[in-house]
Amino acid sequence: MSTDMSAELEIFNRRESEARSYCRSFETVFTKASGAEMTGADDKTYIDFLAGCSSLNYGHNDPDMKEALIAHIADDGIAHGLDMYTHEKARFLKAYEDNILKPRGMDYKVMMTGPTGTNAVEAAMKLARKVTGRRNIVAFTNGFHGMTMGALSLTGNTGKRGGAGGGSLSDVTHMPFEGAFGDDTDTLAYLEMMLDNSSSGVDAPAAFIFEPVQGEGGLNAASDEWMRGVARIAKKHGALLIVDDIQSGCGRTGTYFAFESAGIVPDMITQAKSLSGFGLPFAALLIKPEHDIWKPAEHNGTFRGNTHAFVTGRVALEKFWADDGFQNDVQHKSAILTTGLQAIAEIVPGARLKGRGMMQGVDVGGGETASAICARAFEKGLIIETSGADDEVVKVLAPLTIPEETLRKGLNILLDAARDVTVQTKVAAE
Repeated sequence: MSTDMSAELEIFNRRESEARSYCRSFETVFTKASGAEMTGADDKTYIDFLAGCSSLNYGHNDPDMKEALIAHIADDGIAHGLDMYTHEKARFLKAYEDNILKPRGMDYKVMMTGPTGTNAVEAAMKLARKVTGRRNIVAFTNGFHGMTMGALSLTGNTGKRGGAGGGSLSDVTHMPFEGAFGDDTDTLAYLEMMLDNSSSGVDAPAAFIFEPVQGEGGLNAASDEWMRGVARIAKKHGALLIVDDIQSGCGRTGTYFAFESAGIVPDMITQAKSLSGFGLPFAALLIKPEHDIWKPAEHNGTFRGNTHAFVTGRVALEKFWADDGFQNDVQHKSAILTTGLQAIAEIVPGARLKGRGMMQGVDVGGGETASAICARAFEKGLIIETSGADDEVVKVLAPLTIPEETLRKGLNILLDAARDVTVQTKVAAE
């Protein structure tokens, strides 16, 4: 039912913190969502190319997950259990073992951390330092790993780091990600030189951490060769390898883990966002068994392990990852996305494609242009956001389950929006 949104918008402006962000781009009050679409209080339906910033890889309100969760709640299933043993936790772990770890020949302990990705990153940092007895961690330019103080120290973005309010963001060395100096510079050689040189000022690292595809950093996608190179250098220097697969994981790039094609075996892998399958808060850290040296409660949190998320997360694993069907479908849609974005890049002067799989976008050269395209797209019925150091990338994070027809419709809206902004920019220049 359509309602007057003015009162609700007013309460947000009056009472919600200035820290709010995404809502500033979408001036409506959303009331319901299904699949790849969201509906506002004005009854207008929008195609969702944001998907909870990759927290809704399986779409809004997947019917099988919803049915399982409703049944669990109706039967007085556990809602909150700290880290006690529960039936639903056992079922989730078994499903993760059967559908993710065993088919890939992987052996990891699963550590339930606090409910967001930054909690998993904090745990990884602490454990790497505990295992190695070292403090320095090597992170990479344009990386984003979270907003708590430890994870923020790994993050490169000046605006995000400014939120620390002058607090210490130390014990991290930032190195150039692949392509940071242009295509002609070998950043692996640079990294190796800095670590091999005893006078470089870089302390022996406890760990290296990187995202296979940098989500907030502008969809910079690491090549298999580069990921293998970092893994090799980490091993050479006695450091652990942490892969942050929070935004790029759970199928987003076409395989469950975004690093699978590189053939590397990280010491730790962070998981969150779509791990619950349903948009529920849930994060975990995968740890090689030999590194799981925590003492009981040495790293904990009241909300580690969300029982409702165990229910929906298990259903997601059993429904989408029991065979290769879903993965193949994602790769098919990725090709459609690439073609659609290429058409947009061709009408925006100097634009170029970035990313991989269903985590792609168009670098349009500046934040003003990208923001204008996203704003125009929203007017036309598409929810989409920007990323990159200067918000210069129009980033598509549509649900992986989006129907092909809806995906094409959303891409056509985006193309129209890009065309409108390009024409306006040209007229203004004249």
